[in-house]
Amino acid sequence: MPTTFPPPVRRITLDRTPTVVDPSVEPIRHTPVDRAHERGDQRERMTIDDLVVKYAGKPAVKGVTLPIRDQEVLALIGPSGCGKSTLLRTLNRLTELTPGATYEGRIALDGQDVRALPVTQLRRKVSMVFQQPNPFPMSIFDNVAYAVKEQSKRAPKKSALMPKVESALRRAGLWDEVASDLDRPALRLSGGQQQRLCIARALAVEPEVMLMDEPCSALDPKSTMVIEELIRELRKSLSVVIVTHNLAQARRVGDHVAFMYLGDLVEYAPAEQLFTDPRAERTREYVSGSFG
Repeated sequence: MPTTFPPPVRRITLDRTPTVVDPSVEPIRHTPVDRAHERGDQRERMTIDDLVVKYAGKPAVKGVTLPIRDQEVLALIGPSGCGKSTLLRTLNRLTELTPGATYEGRIALDGQDVRALPVTQLRRKVSMVFQQPNPFPMSIFDNVAYAVKEQSKRAPKKSALMPKVESALRRAGLWDEVASDLDRPALRLSGGQQQRLCIARALAVEPEVMLMDEPCSALDPKSTMVIEELIRELRKSLSVVIVTHNLAQARRVGDHVAFMYLGDLVEYAPAEQLFTDPRAERTREYVSGSFG
């Protein structure tokens, strides 16, 4: 049997007699440091309060209350027909374009009811990117400049438009790919490039909230990866609300996730919590693939 030795004793030289703490004395409790930024607590950019949306009197969204926080991505998930796209479109009053559509409850942008804002002003602040890329049949430059021109009282010159066009294309991650050929027809771009061009067009008006309705559903995996990285980058400067059927995508890009079913909001939670430890049985079934 090998010989064992006791562990070495470490001696510390003190310059004063140590203070012995009485174990019966309650320890001092310091005021906790406010770590709101580290926790991800941001102010609400938009507020959805008891929202009910109906088509011809039939409810498609039923009493939903949700926060949309500054510099966060809110992912809306749920099976087809659950009301998530209707909810998204109602945020900038696009639902009103559908005959017979009505909504009750309150949607506020920075505390102001969106119904009190002119529609054009609201849609500049709350921009929309659709499922299918929809560039205008004009050049790359003119697609982005169009949004800026709409805000100007006088038609600005191309030289005045260029800085904003470049800025929007850079934010959309497209500038390096098209900078040398801005006069190229936008419809000649690839599907992923067209979607980023539409995002650039929406960014050109400097919105506060970006709404995305399944922006990657028509794209290949490589383009999807680029768009997801773009969403994470956009989150640094504005709020993003994305509707997606791709649960892995919702988990990758979402800070919070809202699960809807048959018009009801079933669960709202931080993304990782909702996917790993959902509170509602219906959520657990959906994220596990039991239905959908």
